[in-house]
This record gives sequence, C-alpha cells and structure tokens, in this order.
Amino acid sequence: MQAILEQFQAQIRAATAAKTPLCLRGGGSKDWYGNAPQGAILDTRGYTGVVAYEPTELVITARCGTPLAEIEALLARHNQMLAFEPPRYSADSTIGGVVACALSGPRRASAGALRDFVLGAVLMNGQGEVLRFGGQVMKNVAGYDVSRLLAGSLGALGLIMEVSLKVLPLPVREASLRFEMGEIEALASLNDWAGQPLPISASCWHRGVLSLRLSGAGAAVEAAQRKLGGTALPDAEADAYWDSLRDQTHDFFACASLWRLSLPPQASAIILNGKQLIEWGGAQRWLAADAGAAPQIRASVAAAGGHATLFRAADKSVGAFHPLAPALARINQRLYQEFDPAGIFNPGRMY
Repeated sequence: MQAILEQFQAQIRAATAAKTPLCLRGGGSKDWYGNAPQGAILDTRGYTGVVAYEPTELVITARCGTPLAEIEALLARHNQMLAFEPPRYSADSTIGGVVACALSGPRRASAGALRDFVLGAVLMNGQGEVLRFGGQVMKNVAGYDVSRLLAGSLGALGLIMEVSLKVLPLPVREASLRFEMGEIEALASLNDWAGQPLPISASCWHRGVLSLRLSGAGAAVEAAQRKLGGTALPDAEADAYWDSLRDQTHDFFACASLWRLSLPPQASAIILNGKQLIEWGGAQRWLAADAGAAPQIRASVAAAGGHATLFRAADKSVGAFHPLAPALARINQRLYQEFDPAGIFNPGRMY
C-alpha cells in the first residue's frame, strides 16, 4: 500500500504545482451527486482493505477504496451494521465515497447521520501531506473535529485515505406497520409519536400510505405494535421495501429530476408542484419537480426553516446545493484555502 500512497502523493503534488484540477473518485457510483465532476481522475480503488476491526469495541477502520459491500458483509458476520444505512447505489461503492457524500438511509432519524459515526480519519492535503484526525475511540477530544468535517465534503478538502467508523449491533427484533392517511395527518402523527418512547427506526409517507419500521428488543417492538395498530407487513416484504428506500430503487426515484428537501420535522405540508415522498419523521422530503422551479422551491423551503438540494437532474445550472448565507460561505472558502490552497480537489463540486 505504500507504493499506492506515494503514487497519490506524486499525482497530487504535480497537480498542485501545475494548478490543474483533480477529480477524486472511488467506484463512481455517485458521480451524479453535487455539481459536475471535473479534472483528471485520481482513482482510489487500489487503496483498499480493512485496517482494524474489533467487534467488541464496535469500531471498524478501513482504507478509502474498500468496497462498502465488503465492509457490510464483514459486519454482518458479527451481527453488526453501519446504523446510518448508507445507500448502496452499486457494487462499486467505496467507503471513501460513502463518507465524502455523507448520505444516510431510513434509519438516520433514529440512529443518527453518517457524521455522527465518524471517529477518525486520515487525510492527504493539497501538499501531499498525510494528516491524522480523531482516533478509534468514542471519546476523543484531541484537537478540532476535522474527521467529521470531512463527512459530506465531496472530496473538496482533500483525499480521505482512511476512516474509522462506529458500528452498532443489529436489532434483536423488527416489525413494519402501515397506515392509510393523508400527508398532513401523517406529519402530525409522526411528530406525536416522536415524543413517545416508541422504537421507531424508520418512516415513510407516500401516496396516502404511512409506513413505520420498529426496531429493538422483542418486548418493546410487540408493545409498540399493540399501541399503534396498523397493518403488519410480512418480514420479507418489509425488508424489500426499506431496502428500496435506502438504495433508491423504489419506483418514486425513477423520476428525471429529483429534489431533496431538508426541513424541521414539525414543518407542515409544503405546497409545491410535484410528487412527494417523506422520510425521517418529516425531516427529509423528496420532491419530483423540474430544476426550473428552483427559485420557488428554495424560497418555500427556506421560509419553512430548511434547505433544498437538486439531488438528481440532467441540468444543474441552478446549482446542486442550496446557496450558503454570506457568513457561512466565507467560512467554507477559508476551509478550502487551508486544506487545498491551489484549489485542485473536486473544484466546484459543492459550490
């Protein structure tokens, strides 16, 4: 692996000297996310392998090019999981890309986002220097929490070489329920249930149907089922349904232009033209709508206290991500300059 590391350093230093952009890329399964990639490709897939994994410590450390499928298979053998349920867009997804994009699945509202599970990271900056942040323990207070800052950075701060992630045991019991109700009633119910000691691990409202997943101890799941009622789903059907949301193979995601709306869970229904699918207790709302509606969509979502991302579209000239406030934009720019003064890493991918 040392030879590959030196190859990365040589490519990065040459790009910095020439001030030419580099496109940091793993399996390429999320090339469509964010603004269009540009620059010569730096392929991370050769830098692979699990560096350390001790099931009793609930921590795994892996190099950036390690396939997500390989990590999940290893965890499953020990009845453990990545609780933030990263989307598995293809068999080529790598753990470096998972962290760089920081996308989380249906369990995010109950378990936490990807950045909540990042314990440490090894980064190569624009000078080819190898920097280490955080560690492999839950309570680490050494320096700034740069390792979590890398989550969702889309490679703009540097090459994520290695990452340490907290893992969790698989639930002892799961059950899924369905209720027929409209959008407003579903949002009200989700907010009501969020204030109760219920083991809800996922939720989704779509086309007049609210689906819930319960996870935890057997007694807790059974008690919640009795309290909530609804129609129980067979286990195989339920697993397929939640996987289709996690991996975005559900029919809803086949639309040509897709927005991801991040809102306070208590926000009421947002009246916008387009089909919607609501997850995370109301905090994540998907909207099938044309990119040309960006001004209306972003203004409506901002008024409700959220932000709107043009998640997938052929034309992203309006910008993939919700524009930053001036103060945040200045902080963002200073971070780029600190880690990558020459601006070679995935330029323009975020803003």
